[in-house]
Amino acid sequence: MEMVPSEENQLVPKEGMFWSCRQSIFDEMKKRFSQIENASEEPRVLCIVQDTTNAKTVNERLTLNLPASTTLSKLFEDVAHKASYVNGTFDLAWGKTGDMGSLDPSSEMSLTESGFEPGKRNFLQLTDKDGEQPRIASDESGTAGSSGLDDSSQERFIGPLPRDCTVGCSSDYSSPSYSYSSILNKSDTGYVGLVNQAMTCYLNSLLQTLFMTPEFRNALYNWEFEESEEDPVTSIPYQLQRLFLLLQTSKKRAIETTDVTRSFGWDSSEAWQQHDVQELCRVMFDALEQKWKQTEQQQFSPLTADLINQLYQGKLKDYVRCLECGYESWRIDTYLDIPLVIRPFGASQAYGSVEEALQAFVQPETLDGANQYFCERCKKKCDARKGLRFLHFPYLLTLQLKRFDFDYTTMHRIKLNDRMSFPEELDMGPFIDVEDEKSPQTESCTDSGAENEGSCHSDQMSNDFSADDGVDEGICLDSASSTERVLKPKSSLTFELFSVMVHSGSAAGGHYYACIKSFSDGQWYSFNDQHVSKITQEDIRKTYGGSSGSRGYYSSAFASSTNAYMLIYRLKDPSRNAKYLDCDDFPEHIKHLVQREKESEEQEKRQREIERNTCKIKLFCMHPVKMMAMMENKLEVHKDKTLREATEMAYKLMELDGVVPLDCCRLVKYDEFHEYLERSYEGEDDTPMGLLLGGVKSSYMFDLLLETRRAEQVFQPYKPGEVMVKVHVVDLKTDTIAPPVSIRAYLNQSITEFKQLIAQATELSAETMRVVLERCYNDLRLLYVPNKTLKAEGFFRSNKVFVESSESPDHQVTFTDSLLWKLLDRHGNTIRLFVSLPVQSPGTNRTICQKVGGDTEECSEGSKGNRNSVEAILEESTEKLKNLSLQQQQGSSTSDSQKSSDTSDFEHIESPSPSQEPDSSSVSAVVAVDNRELENRIRVASGGSDGGAYSDPETQFPGEERSDSEVNNDRSTSSVDSDILSSSHSSDTLCNADSGPIQLANGLDSHSITSSRRSKANEGKKETWDTAEEDSGTDSEYDENGKSKAESYYLYFRAEPYAQEDGSGEGGQKCVLVHVDKRITLSAFKQNLEPFVGVTSTQFKVFRVYANNQEFESVRLNETLSSFSDDNKITIRLGRALKKGEYRVKVYQLLVNDAEPCKFLIDTVFAKGMTVKQSKEELMPQLKDQCKLDLNIDKFRLRKKTWKNPGTVFLDYHVYEEDINISSNWEVFLEVLDGPEKMKSMSQLAVLTRRWTPAQMKLEPFQEVVLESSSVEELKEKLSEISGIPLENLEFAKGRGTFPCDISVLEIHQDLDWNPKVSTLNVWPLYICDDGAVVFYRDSTEEPMEQSEDERNELMKKESSRLLKTGHRVSYSPRKEKALKIYLDGGPVKDPGQD
Repeated sequence: MEMVPSEENQLVPKEGMFWSCRQSIFDEMKKRFSQIENASEEPRVLCIVQDTTNAKTVNERLTLNLPASTTLSKLFEDVAHKASYVNGTFDLAWGKTGDMGSLDPSSEMSLTESGFEPGKRNFLQLTDKDGEQPRIASDESGTAGSSGLDDSSQERFIGPLPRDCTVGCSSDYSSPSYSYSSILNKSDTGYVGLVNQAMTCYLNSLLQTLFMTPEFRNALYNWEFEESEEDPVTSIPYQLQRLFLLLQTSKKRAIETTDVTRSFGWDSSEAWQQHDVQELCRVMFDALEQKWKQTEQQQFSPLTADLINQLYQGKLKDYVRCLECGYESWRIDTYLDIPLVIRPFGASQAYGSVEEALQAFVQPETLDGANQYFCERCKKKCDARKGLRFLHFPYLLTLQLKRFDFDYTTMHRIKLNDRMSFPEELDMGPFIDVEDEKSPQTESCTDSGAENEGSCHSDQMSNDFSADDGVDEGICLDSASSTERVLKPKSSLTFELFSVMVHSGSAAGGHYYACIKSFSDGQWYSFNDQHVSKITQEDIRKTYGGSSGSRGYYSSAFASSTNAYMLIYRLKDPSRNAKYLDCDDFPEHIKHLVQREKESEEQEKRQREIERNTCKIKLFCMHPVKMMAMMENKLEVHKDKTLREATEMAYKLMELDGVVPLDCCRLVKYDEFHEYLERSYEGEDDTPMGLLLGGVKSSYMFDLLLETRRAEQVFQPYKPGEVMVKVHVVDLKTDTIAPPVSIRAYLNQSITEFKQLIAQATELSAETMRVVLERCYNDLRLLYVPNKTLKAEGFFRSNKVFVESSESPDHQVTFTDSLLWKLLDRHGNTIRLFVSLPVQSPGTNRTICQKVGGDTEECSEGSKGNRNSVEAILEESTEKLKNLSLQQQQGSSTSDSQKSSDTSDFEHIESPSPSQEPDSSSVSAVVAVDNRELENRIRVASGGSDGGAYSDPETQFPGEERSDSEVNNDRSTSSVDSDILSSSHSSDTLCNADSGPIQLANGLDSHSITSSRRSKANEGKKETWDTAEEDSGTDSEYDENGKSKAESYYLYFRAEPYAQEDGSGEGGQKCVLVHVDKRITLSAFKQNLEPFVGVTSTQFKVFRVYANNQEFESVRLNETLSSFSDDNKITIRLGRALKKGEYRVKVYQLLVNDAEPCKFLIDTVFAKGMTVKQSKEELMPQLKDQCKLDLNIDKFRLRKKTWKNPGTVFLDYHVYEEDINISSNWEVFLEVLDGPEKMKSMSQLAVLTRRWTPAQMKLEPFQEVVLESSSVEELKEKLSEISGIPLENLEFAKGRGTFPCDISVLEIHQDLDWNPKVSTLNVWPLYICDDGAVVFYRDSTEEPMEQSEDERNELMKKESSRLLKTGHRVSYSPRKEKALKIYLDGGPVKDPGQD
């Protein structure tokens, strides 16, 4: 810019230059504003990123709203900035799926090109890169304990992890607020975590402790595995060796322990068993010792089978000294750990430190009084002193803090959370025994104690987790005795702490993790499953424990806290203290193993990389041979494979080789839900699939279809934006609908252009063409506006239209009144049902004759003839139907109607319209007349007329087939199979064909027809629903015979016989295939079935068969079949159908003193308004005929049944639905009385009582007691009256559970709540408010019978057998904990006698 001097001799810009600069600034601002404006118009992509690299951030989400043109590399930069990570140290993968595909961080493709969808949520997951956590971008040099760490970066993984699905820990503990340092990833700490299989946190803690023990790790490395001697899979030392190598050399963040547990002989179920870490330590050491004893490796390394003893075994003296003569008896025991009591039994104060607990451990106790010791020298019982002395401490000292105890007041195992401190350096000098000499009066009884190795022989040292006599615990082999070693003289006994195994939780369950000090740098680390982090001395002190708040003698069984459970110290001895072996110092066999593991890890990494770059998408194909069905599979193809290569893979996957040439196949984009072909890929055969599919994903919003063609055909190009239309051609002359023809159109095309398109595909005239769109089920729209677009008419991706083109006068009629509408309406509402007809029962016809004729013998003979004539009529009917069907076929230009596979409807259906051809009309008329004639002939042949047996609504079939649960339990005929062989013969009838033109019945289901059609069919009518009669099964629109009071609408019905493929129709059972309009009512449907069943609709029942072959009766005559769908099954059973106000009732007999107190008797019918006495009168002849029960009306009662429990007693004057609520499929108890009925009023209470006699260990039979009130005193008086027990000695208790409230005689005395302190029965804890309650009573002065152990065991077996037969529990038994075992032979050996 040129400058000129001003008046003040200052340089200023020229005036022209100034305006030029100003203009350039304005231009720049305008350009920026334009860019901002354009950016605001650009679509945005919403990215939601879940950070899965650690448990602290796994529930957090990062949200980025980016322009769609943003590149993938820029996305990685933005995510790194927002997450505060170094870019390039993490991966991004598609989320919301099980298998993740990674994004390319160096790609310059835009987000939309990479598969991101603008306007929608795109879920991503931030994951580790190459097994390493992402590096934090800010303050990476922060040290543990730094005060500069913010709250979000502190307290991440030390202590119980708040992660989802935390396996191996209980949910009943809470994490204390630890101020631990920031979690450091593996590259910072240098240590690798262990994956928790399920509940293996206890195993992980011990393995990490052993790994961080230099002497153990180095010794394990020096041992060489000989593959020729043992299977590597079952070798515990070898698998530990591999695990330790991976922990030292792997680059992964955490590694699996499955190979180690497999060598233990464990299966996957063992991973779900929680165990104690001290128990595992002892069992694993035993197993290792036995394994090493089986090998002879001494010549290869200094490691011997005595390694465990050298490192962990100590010795102590168990002695008893006579206080009179000084005589001492003692023995030497070995131990692997020292169990320290937290709080002495009966004390309220816990030991404050490990030193106090150790002092108490060696504190002797005095044996006096009843506990005097028999002295061998004094030859009498004397006061003595008994105690323990340490003779030798191991190199690695293990202390177990006995935090788990048993509370004998609550009978629960509990955890003691008292504070117990432990020093970083522990001096064991004060606890060593310096008396090595033996006095002459001392008797030596040495014992290696090998059979009890790992536990001390003292009452106060008993192991909480030792098994009882019935459980084998430990390794599965006989243990061998260990050799005695010479005691070493006392030296420096200072131990340094290096491992603290922490338990977080309660006695019911919890989580283990380990705090371990590295001997290489002196730093403490937290090893919490897969997470490893630095911690401080302050963190160690927080594991001392200590419960807050007041509590009683014992803490709660579910009190939760985090505190130290096992401590491991190492002797400070420079001559023995070892360092960790470096990789350069590894033995040769370890170096070879390291190389093999690295190669395996590299191979795994390459495979994982391939998985991350593999596109996984659904693949479909309409196979030309395999039943022409749509086949589905999953195509997994690498992103760099071309479309041509992917087509070859799909070709082989769908097994088209030899069926269709490869060049006759192509892959197209497909939408399965809408059955829509979105686009084809012309000219893109060499395009990579990753680019074609929009990135690597394991789940896509679309699918692929492998399309095939015939050799002479040419593939049609599918362009984006096109819609797919299935066109069905309708022929009004033949009343047929053709299978669909697929065409493609554009949404902006007009109706006129669309008709031209259809005309080209179907060769129909566009001038006279009518097009009807079916937008959804039962929603038909005539497309008549020429210039309206398809989009405006409601077209979508996939559409279905019907077209008709003729010069019929039907064009001039309103669409909803036209023949076309009626045909499409019938087509859309007709369903196909499989109906199984009943076998005619001889007993049925005999009974009818008895009721009508009177002479039993004559009727019996006549019934046989009648039955034959009924069957003959049915056979004649079938033949006539076949002939009629043949006439129809000859008179029609089309074949019999079949269901279209595309529309799930049959295409050729005869129309009831008056415009059908004369032949068809006459045939339909003949069919309808023939059906009525057939029905009349059946009635006459059966010995009845309109007033005969079949028309009598009160006729009851004694042999009628049972329904509901009884039908399900003992069904006499097999269920109808869904696979049928359809017959070509059929007959067509119309509902109520003899009653002239009929309107559509009221009460249609709202789902069966659209509002437009319903308003058309029911014009001027109101829909009525009689909800009060809903349960009775009839509606006020119908008379007592189920006939419609209103006029009905012509609804389609066609039936044809069919044979079942499985042969279940044999044995006289007939089956028919019915095509019916599902808007038909059940009443009309039954009337149409009358000719095929052979009886009137009031004399048979309709059962719907569901997928599991359960049958449920359909009783509501006013309801339509709208809930039925194609190929549903129906079973017809003989028996009187319900009338209005009637209910089907199941009657069970109540037998209070039988082993099975509930016995089914009969099915019967009760009516609304009937009294209990009337129902009993109707029951009596049925019970006599069917159950052989001849009862007097005053000798039995009816009462409420609730499952198996007896309830309210029904009095004779009670009225159903007024005094007693009744419903469909109701159940009642019938109880036979020993004497006259005592229940006279509803204010009375009937209680079932049972006496318990402890002296005989016996329960007496039930006796009923009728009370006038709910007074406890009255109950006691009644019980005293019937039992003779004095009132002051009588105790009672309410029974528990389902009637008869069975309980073992071994438990009843203490398990029930005897003699509750209440004055009335209707309050807690009794709540006796209704009849049928069970009350036990006893004499409080009667003592239980004394039994020997054998007698008690015998009684226990009898009681267990009795209660198991009745289905009641034997006794409460808590889940038995599974003993921890390590199998040296590769797995458990199953007991041959065990089931």
